[in-house]
This record gives sequence, C-alpha cells and structure tokens, in this order.
Amino acid sequence: MTPAVTGSSAQRTSGSTTSDDTRQRHSYGASVSPGGKALAYILDDGTGYPRAVQRSLSRAGAGPLRMVDLPCTGPVRKLIHSADGHWLACEVAPGGGEHHQVWVVTTDPHDTAAHRVAAADDYATVELIGWDVNRVQLTATEADGTAHALIADPQSQYVIDLDARVGGHLVDSWKDAALLRVGPRGYRDMLLLRRDNRRSAQSDPHATTITPLLPNDTGATTDQGVILDQGYQHSSLLFPGLGLPKLHKDLDSVQALVRSDFDAKFPRLLGIESAREGIRFAVIAERPDCGLDEFALSYDQSTLAILWNNKGRSELQVMTLPDRTLHPPIELPGAVVGELSISTTGSLIAMTVQGPDLPPEVGLVNWREAHWTPLDHPDAISHSTTDRRGTNQPDHVEFFARDGMPLSGWLYHPDDSASRAARERRAGQGGGSGAQPALIYFHGGPEAQARPDHSFLFPALLEAGITVLAANVRGSGGSGRLFAHADDRYGRYAGINDAADCAAFLVREGYADPDRIACAGRSYGGYLTLACLTFHAETFAAGVAICGMSDLQSFYENTEPWIAVAAYTKYGHPDADRELLRDLSPIHRISELRAPLLVIHGRHDTNVPVSESEQVVESARAHGQKADLILFPDEGHEIVKRDNQRVLTEALRDWVLDAFATPGSPGTGSR
Repeated sequence: MTPAVTGSSAQRTSGSTTSDDTRQRHSYGASVSPGGKALAYILDDGTGYPRAVQRSLSRAGAGPLRMVDLPCTGPVRKLIHSADGHWLACEVAPGGGEHHQVWVVTTDPHDTAAHRVAAADDYATVELIGWDVNRVQLTATEADGTAHALIADPQSQYVIDLDARVGGHLVDSWKDAALLRVGPRGYRDMLLLRRDNRRSAQSDPHATTITPLLPNDTGATTDQGVILDQGYQHSSLLFPGLGLPKLHKDLDSVQALVRSDFDAKFPRLLGIESAREGIRFAVIAERPDCGLDEFALSYDQSTLAILWNNKGRSELQVMTLPDRTLHPPIELPGAVVGELSISTTGSLIAMTVQGPDLPPEVGLVNWREAHWTPLDHPDAISHSTTDRRGTNQPDHVEFFARDGMPLSGWLYHPDDSASRAARERRAGQGGGSGAQPALIYFHGGPEAQARPDHSFLFPALLEAGITVLAANVRGSGGSGRLFAHADDRYGRYAGINDAADCAAFLVREGYADPDRIACAGRSYGGYLTLACLTFHAETFAAGVAICGMSDLQSFYENTEPWIAVAAYTKYGHPDADRELLRDLSPIHRISELRAPLLVIHGRHDTNVPVSESEQVVESARAHGQKADLILFPDEGHEIVKRDNQRVLTEALRDWVLDAFATPGSPGTGSR
C-alpha cells in the first residue's frame, strides 16, 4: 500500500522524468492595458502557486517583471485591466480551492496596496468578470447557490447588485445595461438588463427591465458577450444594407455582440439590437466547418479579434469594423490559442499560445505588421512570427463508436520510429504486431475538448514507450451542439461505451497491445475512468482517476450548490433521476473492478469533494482489489503546483507500467 502524499515536496522514489519542466516558466491569462503601454499576466515559474505580474510595453521591448503582491495565498486564476488602465483586478483561489476572492490593485509601481472587493461573508465565491468603465464586474455566489451580478467601485467599495438568482452569471455591463447568462450547462440563454430611468426617477433606484436576447432554442448556448458603447452609431456597424428601420435613433436601444450556437450547429458571432420596436439580430461571423471559440472587441469598436476552433486547432483572424473586412488567418507558433485581450485601437492583441512541445506562453501580435512576439524575446514588439512546434506532433484520428457515432482524438506516439511503424501497420505494409502499451486519457467537462495543447503528463508516458490517445467521446465540445448533448442523462451509457470503443480502435489499427491498455482522466475524465474500469473491466489493465466522481448521488449531496444545479441537465436530477444516477455510479459496480486503481485528489476540492475518491478506494479495497490514494493538501480541483504535477506524473506513469508488467492483468486480449 502506497502512503498518501502529505505535502507538495513529497515524492515517489521510482524512475526520473527526463522531460520534467518543473522550473520552466509558463505564462498565460494576459490582459493588455487599453493604451497598449502595459501588460499583466499570470506567471508560473515552478516555485509555487502561479502569480500575477506586470510589465511595461514599448517599441524598445517589455519592461522588467513587477510581482503583484496579494494578501491571499493561492493561484491567481484571472486578471483584467480597467478601462483607463489605472486598476488591475485579480481573481485568486485561496489554497487552490473553489471559494475564490477578487482583489484590486493600481498599476502604479509605487502603490502596492491591494483591496478586496465584494468581501462580505454572504458570498461563498466571487468571480471576476470584467470592468464597467472603472467599476469592477463580479458574479458573487452565496452558499445556497444564489448568484449576484455585482458592480463594485474599487475606491469607495460601493457595490450595486444588478440581479440575484440561482444559476445567474454576469457576462458584461456598460452604462446602465447588462448581459446576464442564465440556465444550466448546455441550455444557457442571455438576458438583457436595463435600468428603467422613468421608474428609478420616481421611486425605485434599482428598477430594471429584463429582455431575452434571442428566441427560445432548446439545447442552444449563448455564453460570451459584450455591450457596445451606446455613444456610437451602431446600426451601420451591425446591420448595414439590410433596409431595416434605424433603431439606433431610439435612445433606449442597446447593441451587443454575443457568441451563440442559436439556430446553428457551431457557435458563431451574432450582433443584436434591442429597442422599443423589438429585437433583431444578424450573423457577424460564422464558418460552416467549425465554431467560434472566443472574441475580443477593441474599446474604440474598430477591431474584432476572432478565434476559431477547427477540429481542436486554433485559427486567429481579425475583422475590421464597420466594413466587416475579415482578414486572413494570422500564423502563430502553437496549435492552440486562447485568452484574447486587445488594446483600445485594436492594433495589439495579447493571447496564450501553446502546443504539445510548447508550454503555455503569453505573446503579442501586431496584426497589421503580422508580427508575433513572445514576451521573453529581446525585440519585444517587432519579432516576426516563427513556428516553434516540435517534430513529434500528435495525429488527429477519427473513427466510429459501435452505434455509428463519429469519435475523434489526438494520438501521441512514443517517438518518430514508432509513429512510422504504426502508420505502416495501418497501411498493411509492415509485418508483426509490434504494438505499444497505450493509455487513453479523458478530459473533463465533459463539455471540454482534447486538443493538441501542452500536457505535463504526456511527455513522461511517451518517454516510457506508452502510446497516448487523448480522446473526444460524445459530450465533448468542438464538434457541434448535437454531439455535445449526445451524452446527456441516459446518453451517458453510450458515452461510457465510447471509452471502450476507443480501446477497440487502438487495437484494431495496431496502435496498442490489447493486454496493455490503461485509462486515466481528471474531473469528469476521472469519473469516466472509474466507469471504464467497472462497466468494461475486461478492457483495461490499469486506471488512474484524478478528482473524479465515484457516486453521482453523493456528488450531488456534497458538491457546491451552484455546481449541482448547473449539472442537472447533464447528469440527471438527484430526485427525479435517482435510479439512473445510481446505475451510472461506478461505486455501485465496484465488484466488477479487476484492474489496479490509483486515485488522486486535491484536499481543498469542493467541486468534486475528496470523499468521492476516499469512498471508492475504501470500497475497492473492501472487495480485495488493489487501490491507492494520493492526496495533495495544497490543491483543489486542479493540480497547479509544478512539484505536485511532477509527483502526479511519476505516480501515474509508474502505476500503469507496474500493471503492464503484471502477468494476467485485464485487457482486451482476455476476451
């Protein structure tokens, strides 16, 4: 029995990880100041929790790092500059847990004081949304799940509560108008909140009108949005040449841009105008083959940065307004891009770029000059784009589930020679099996998506000679709304079968030894790992579940209320679907477990409570099965400290290698 990890410095003593990037700097989550003269981002230098840093920007380069000193120990999750660039708001997760705080500092290097906003004990967690001019936008959630849309002044600490409801989430606010996301996962609508000046002038200073932005479309999600500044003439921006009435003459009209898959397979960018005459919308940007990941609009409303998700790879384009000219994609050094931030005039775009051989890195694009600049490059604003992708990139593979549902994933080969041999076998040109041991990795969500991004786990597995398939089973994002809903409630049985069909694909195509296939995953991927080992026990030789649910009923009882409410449509209701939840819970099938099980969890996780891991290990041991538990006392639902990631990586690698070396372990070859 392996003891639990009791501190971030604890380690397993078996084999070293030659690809260890423990001290390599990672950067992400950038916010470029509106004037483009400064940049803030999250820095993970491998020495503890990721921290917020600031740097000045000029044609001469990026200035020295200035650490943001916050009186809160935990990883920084998000940071955003105010409209005038004077303030920087930072969201922090104390101890790595789920009860977040928001702190505000000035960008003056001589002013280091930090102020906590929305610090009332009534709120269990506070999320940073953005800025309404120089007031910070927040979603603050009570312990019972009631979410408040707040606007807070960082100086006076005066707070305006725009809305309070279970499942609400502030998206944006600007000059007495606000966008509010409502509804559970996969069924999210957008509401427009307007201050009613006629009523507020008489009796109620907080009176608002609420208007749905789009017609009802069950299963659609409208989640990202930005309100346009009412001081501009918007109809020419959103609805040119349509011959429609000029609603912008109505002083009460509001215009917005939103990301939505309303009436579409993939998310697209919509322009919406709401006025006394009604609501109308138009498609601003869409592609028939892929969806919109995110967008960023410059403060002067001249430039849109648009990020597409094309089968997991990112494509960045710029649209100039009001003529809606869509410029060619910008070449970037990594396969996956995110976290866009844009300067006031739209000339400078900050983002996070990463790939299998490229750890997360903040860079800047001067899109008019087609220049990409990594922050640590000496020529900070003028360095030309370079492709820094390595030679051993994963293959995008597509195959079918047993019921005909198309599935996909990213196949990582141990080395180039193994990759060539696998391709030769697939083409029928090679002799002998020569199949490698393999691990199937399941992402979280389940609405997330396996993409060719950076993984701290995969390099050590590849170096150990293990093929890795990062799978996208039904329920994953990136393949359209029907695919994302295909595992809802009773569809979860098919989603679990998809996991076994991934193993069958690896064996059928000669990528994996049928007796040496393991599975692993985090969050929902941890649940799916436990389900694989109990629903398809004969298929897998080992499993590693990270922060996963073992009992959907106890998960609902013990998770945060706002997380539970949002999950009803995805997993089922704890009362109405009680029998379904029980039947889908791996802990009630633990007698079927045959493979050795390693379970890993962060002690501060209240999203998926630690009890989910503790109870499944206890139950497995009670049935005479090999099971072990590793707990990190300084982590939450995500394992973010680099030393802890190394311990996790080595433990996972050693666990599956030990299982592969054990004669008679379960596997597809035993069927």
